Amino acid sequence: MTWLHSWAGVLLGGVLLVIFWTGSLSLFDREIDRWMQPATRLPAPPVALSLDRLLHGEAESLIATAPAWTLSLPTARTPTLQLDYQDPVQGPVRRHIDPRTGALLPDEGSWAGTRFLFPFHFSLHLRWRDLGYWLVGAAGMGMLMLLVSGVVAHRKLIAEFFTFRPRKRLQRSLLDLHNLTGVLVLPFHFLISLSGLAIFCLIYFPGVAQSLYPEDRTQLQAEALGSYARPASGVAAPLGSLDAMLRQAAQRWEQDGQPGAAYQLRVWHPGDRAAFVEIRRSFAREVSMNVDRLVFDGVTGALLQQHRTPPVVGVQRFLTGLHFVQFEHWTLRWLYFAGGLGGCLLIGSGLLFWTGARRARHARQGRRGAWLVEALTVAACVGLVIATLAFFVANRLLPVDIVAPPRRATLEVQAFFGAWLLALAHAAWRPAQAWREQLQLAAGLALLAVLLNGLTTGDHLLRSLSTGPAAVAGMDLMLLALAGLCLLGARRLQRSAQPIPRERAIG
Repeated sequence: MTWLHSWAGVLLGGVLLVIFWTGSLSLFDREIDRWMQPATRLPAPPVALSLDRLLHGEAESLIATAPAWTLSLPTARTPTLQLDYQDPVQGPVRRHIDPRTGALLPDEGSWAGTRFLFPFHFSLHLRWRDLGYWLVGAAGMGMLMLLVSGVVAHRKLIAEFFTFRPRKRLQRSLLDLHNLTGVLVLPFHFLISLSGLAIFCLIYFPGVAQSLYPEDRTQLQAEALGSYARPASGVAAPLGSLDAMLRQAAQRWEQDGQPGAAYQLRVWHPGDRAAFVEIRRSFAREVSMNVDRLVFDGVTGALLQQHRTPPVVGVQRFLTGLHFVQFEHWTLRWLYFAGGLGGCLLIGSGLLFWTGARRARHARQGRRGAWLVEALTVAACVGLVIATLAFFVANRLLPVDIVAPPRRATLEVQAFFGAWLLALAHAAWRPAQAWREQLQLAAGLALLAVLLNGLTTGDHLLRSLSTGPAAVAGMDLMLLALAGLCLLGARRLQRSAQPIPRERAIG
């Protein structure tokens, strides 16, 4: 079991670090959006909204030719109306609307947290044949195996939990930290790995759906998710009142014992006689990310279909809700964040202990295995942090009004991956100094991001702490905390690298 635990960790450690880091950040993806998209830093939205009024004007001209569009209603974390539609030239487009006036907010062209960091967590942005999903799934299975083999390999888990010795030599401290985080957050790591596999079960086990629905997969979508479709008629007709449909949806859910308002509506074939409107029920007050929805005729407002989450699908959606934490519970969100960072510590300390135990022996034998793993570990740990901070810094430095390709979102992503590759090259070039120098660089980038936010938006930390928005203040505070931790880590490494004075060694 010890051999299995060690080599599985070495082979999967880098991918697992990426998953845990981006997953931790995704818990606050909407807050990252507010920091990276200053135009969306609005006060709390009004309680009552009239979509019929807000969608007339600038927004109406955007969606006039779109075959379908989606409108996400404002929440405490997202104080804007979020409009998504398909543009024939640009592809998928997302615009934000001020819910008080209906004015279109400036398009800042950034994928920010919800469209870059969040999908990166479960797909690695590798779309070819769903390769990213398969890599993440393999890493999730590997994490479960690592947890079980770790419990077997460390038979004295409870005793090791109480033997953390941070002032001992680095190797001893790393092993103690690995054992401590492994025991302290073990239930969370098991839950998060298992639920992550359940979310994309149809990708990992496509044969189940094929055996149940061998001829028509759309029937599965209809029964499980309530999907509804009908072709456009080609006859023009005005869209009915969206406000009336929202009121009817809320009343029907209340009558059926499903409390909660709508959080999103999607309009298909707008302007056509066969238009229909799909309204989805919010899951902000419950753990399960339900798929309850109502479908209305887009012209008359008559109810066409009502779908309630089936029991089997409800189990999968409950596990999905446990994993993504989209419900309103800030205490649990912060505990998840601590658990995700604990996973990063667990994996990183294990990789560091493995390379530290073999570095000298491999150097004597002329082998480069430990050197390669250490370079990859540096890039997967500190290099990933540097890449994320480069993503934030590029967002504050790039002009908003970039018209010619590559667009701003592409440049931000290029900054992320370019910084990551440079971190890997630096780790391979200067293995002895890589950890300390990259920690120092990460601290500098974190401080620079806070400074640039204040200079480019005016929402410096003192202002955001006193008058809001809270999301911006929280982001700046976390960046400052990250800078402090990186500097402490660099200092600890520098002290451990210093030779012991002769008189202390003799005495």
